[in-house]
Amino acid sequence: MPTDVHLDQTDGTMLDLLQKDGRASNVTLAGRLNLSESPCWRRQKRLEENGFIKGYHAHLDRRRLGFGVVAFVQISFSIHRDDSVIDFEQAVQDIPEVLFCHNISGESDYLLQIVTRSLESYEKLSRNVIRRLPGVTSVKTSFSLKEIKHSTQLPISDIQR
Repeated sequence: MPTDVHLDQTDGTMLDLLQKDGRASNVTLAGRLNLSESPCWRRQKRLEENGFIKGYHAHLDRRRLGFGVVAFVQISFSIHRDDSVIDFEQAVQDIPEVLFCHNISGESDYLLQIVTRSLESYEKLSRNVIRRLPGVTSVKTSFSLKEIKHSTQLPISDIQR
C-alpha cells in the first residue's frame, strides 16, 4: 500500500460521506461531490485500493440483538514472552464476543471490549475462555453502566491534506 498517496478535499469529503452512509450509490456520491459518475467511481476505487476504505459495514443495534452487557477487560501478563503474546493475540481473534483488543501502555497489557447477553454469560466467558488465554495472569473487568457516545466515524475534517 503506497504511503505517499495524497488526499485532496474531494477525497476527504468522499470518505466523510461514505463513513456516514456506506450504502450511498455512486450517483448520489457524484452528485454531492459535483463529479460525473466515472471519475467518482475511480476515486472511490483508488481509496479502496490504497487502504483508506477497509470495507462497508452495517451498524447493528446490540441491545435489540440481546447483547445487554458491555465489559471493558484489562488483561495483564506477568511474563512477556514472544510466544505467549503471539498466542494470546491469535486466540483473541477467535472469540466473537471480543469486539476490540488493544495492546496498551500503563498497568495492563491489553484492553478488550466484550459484549455478552448477560452477566451470567460474561462470567462463563471470563472463567472458561478469557482467564485461560495464553499468558494471562490478571483480569480486571469494568462494566458499562451507560453508553454516552458510540461512533466509528473518524474526524475527517481534521486530517491534513
